Amino acid sequence: MKIEILYEDNEVLVIYKPAGLASQSANVSQPDVVSEARNYLKTSYVGLVHRLDQPVEGIMVLGKTKAAAADLSAQISGKGFEKKYLAVVCDETGLDGKVEEPITLADYLIKNPTTGRAEVVSESAKQNAKIKVNKAILHYTTKASCLKCENEKIKLLEIALETGRFHQIRAQMSHAGMSLLGDGKYSTDRAKCLSAELNIKDVALCAYKLRFVHPKTGKALQYEIKPRKEAFLMFEEK
Repeated sequence: MKIEILYEDNEVLVIYKPAGLASQSANVSQPDVVSEARNYLKTSYVGLVHRLDQPVEGIMVLGKTKAAAADLSAQISGKGFEKKYLAVVCDETGLDGKVEEPITLADYLIKNPTTGRAEVVSESAKQNAKIKVNKAILHYTTKASCLKCENEKIKLLEIALETGRFHQIRAQMSHAGMSLLGDGKYSTDRAKCLSAELNIKDVALCAYKLRFVHPKTGKALQYEIKPRKEAFLMFEEK
C-alpha cells in the first residue's frame, strides 16, 4: 500500500500521501489515494474532501462516512480546517529582510485549459465570461535560509492557505519570485538550473500540518509530519 495510516476511527482516516500518487485519478488502472483507501478499508465509499497535487507529499484526511465527509467539507469552507505547508524556494525577489513577515499574496488565478497550468491574471480578467477567475490568498513566513550554494538564496518557508485553488501555491509563489525547487512546471529558468545543480527532482512542497475538528466528537485534532523529500535535508540540523 502506498498510503500510510496516521490515524483512524469510525468516521475519519488520516493518511500520509507520498509524492507521485494522485489524490484521485480518472484512470481506473492507476493507483490513487481513493482506491488505496478503499482497498484498505474494504469498502466502496471513501469521502475525498480535499486534494494534494500528484507531485506533492503530505497529510490528508478522508471521510469514512458521508456524514463525516460532509462535515469536513463544511469545515474547509469555514474556519475549522487548517493546512500548513513547508516549501523550499529559490528567492529571486531581492526583498530579503525588507518586508515584515508573514507576507500575504493575494492574486487572481485561472486554469489555462490549453497548458493545464494555473496562471495569475489581472482583476479585470473577471469581466471575461469565458474564463473562470478565482481569488487566491496565502500567507508565508521564512523558517530558515540555506547557504549551501554560494550566491543563491535558498529558503525554507511555511505557507498557510486561506483559499484552496488549483496549483495555487506553485503558481503564486513562482509569480512572486519564489519558485519552488524541483518544480519544472512553474519554476523560473534560474530555479530550474539550481534544482538540477542540487539534484532536486521532486517538487519541494509538503503538506506537513493538518488541523480539523472531529466530525462526531467535536474535538480539535492536529497531525504533523516531517518532509521526506531530498530538498528538505538541506535544513536538517547536523
